[in-house]
Amino acid sequence: MNHGVNVTALTIFLLFFALVTAMGFLASRWRRADNAQHLDEWGLGGRSFGTWVTWFLLGGDLYTAYTFVAVPALIYGVGAAGFFAVPYTIIAYPLVFLFLPRLWSVSRVHGYVTPADFVRGRYGSKGLSLAVALTGILATMPYIALQLVGIQAVLDVLGVGGGANSNWFVKDLPLFLAFAVLAAYTYSSGLRAPALIAFVKDTLVYIVIIVAVIYIPMRLGGYGHIFDSAAQKFSTVSPATGKPVGSLVTGESAQWTYATLALGSAMALFMYPHSVTGVLASKSRNTVRRNMAIMPAYSLMLGLLALLGFMAIAAGVGKGVKGYNAQLAVPQLFADMFPDWFTGIAFAAIGIGALVPAAIMSIAAANLFTRNVYKEFLKPDATAAQETQVAKIASLLVKVGALAFVLLMDKQFAINLQLLGGLWILQTFVSIVGGLFTRWFHRWALLAGWAVGMVYGTWKAYGVSSPATKHFGGSSAVIPGVGEIGYIGFTAFVLNLLVSVVLTLLLRAFNAPDGVDQTSRADYSAEAGDKALKDAPVPVAAH
Repeated sequence: MNHGVNVTALTIFLLFFALVTAMGFLASRWRRADNAQHLDEWGLGGRSFGTWVTWFLLGGDLYTAYTFVAVPALIYGVGAAGFFAVPYTIIAYPLVFLFLPRLWSVSRVHGYVTPADFVRGRYGSKGLSLAVALTGILATMPYIALQLVGIQAVLDVLGVGGGANSNWFVKDLPLFLAFAVLAAYTYSSGLRAPALIAFVKDTLVYIVIIVAVIYIPMRLGGYGHIFDSAAQKFSTVSPATGKPVGSLVTGESAQWTYATLALGSAMALFMYPHSVTGVLASKSRNTVRRNMAIMPAYSLMLGLLALLGFMAIAAGVGKGVKGYNAQLAVPQLFADMFPDWFTGIAFAAIGIGALVPAAIMSIAAANLFTRNVYKEFLKPDATAAQETQVAKIASLLVKVGALAFVLLMDKQFAINLQLLGGLWILQTFVSIVGGLFTRWFHRWALLAGWAVGMVYGTWKAYGVSSPATKHFGGSSAVIPGVGEIGYIGFTAFVLNLLVSVVLTLLLRAFNAPDGVDQTSRADYSAEAGDKALKDAPVPVAAH
């Protein structure tokens, strides 16, 4: 690994960083609203984004710097198992095509800003709404932290992240500066900043991936040599386990894990509050539908991106280095294979790929706190301006928390928490998606199901060990009653659903009091031009 500063690459990286910083601050003037002091404006961009803006925003939101670094790193480490990310994104878009337009419509009619707003209005339950909100915040925090891990990996390879013997100030100053810039323009411009920057981020990512999958194999002797090198590495027996370190093809024993992880991840993808935020920022129901139809283009990019893990093996990245950090594999591959000037562009794609989702995630978490904690429980009579100000402050605090994750905790622990985040957020699926199609579920049953899923999933994940950590060392365990190894989050979801169904039957049988449903059937198919919405301001959700 190069321990010196790559001046050319660093210069180009900083130029792009300066460009997106300027765009972030200028975004406050882009499509400026008459009343900027409204959470719809700061937190949802005025609900005004068309097809292309939404497409770039969702792409910038879902395909993060951590995706850029972690997916190839997983394939670099274990091989075929890392490709689960490709089928799960393919499954996700047809799945969410069924329910996201309904969520947009009912949210637009009632002025819902968060998925917890919808749950509150649909079931008339403050407790269930709070559970959904806190789960969203909890799942989002480590996700933001891992975007900063992505930036830190780039800085380390550039030679400006400091070495192991550097003092904390030298080592972490660049990350502090990146954090400060992100916090400043997010506070100033809200969702408009990442929406505008996403155009640059996604364009850079596509350029870098297309060049990488053509140019790097040419330098390495072709894809045949790349796959041969990967097969040779994965056939090596690990002294710790006595088994091969990986495989090019998923073995029979791992197929349940692969399938449940892909399906569970697909179901969880649009439960994350930042994903919902991008959807609710769309200007129409058809905008949402069109985006779900064209978003799979990113899955093609993800499949090509995953191959970088095999390329890093063929290039000898980390070979012979004991305990090599696989998260550095892709940045180091770029530094070794590309000319310095294009390395700077590639690193800018990763760095900006961290800033865009981190901004959206912090905004989404702030929206949840503001609408479903502050306004619901602390200040029910809060004005629109007060909501916006609280959301801005909350977004700063969320980013400070994420920075603390990176600086004060072991990075492996941050990665483990992100795996838990996917498990946790999946437990909101029954309440949100179920509520979009039926009012049959009882609010108390949903809350109990959520609690069972959260407790079971966290407990099982705590008991998973790995060579790197004693607890939370993975996301798979034996499925009760099946005997196969599967994704813990999906097993927890099944238990959640079973508890919700059984308790609903019991509560209905005993005529337990139900909450008030503020929505009507027509709300779920409303379009932007409908009479209920046309020429009318977006209402504030009733509480």
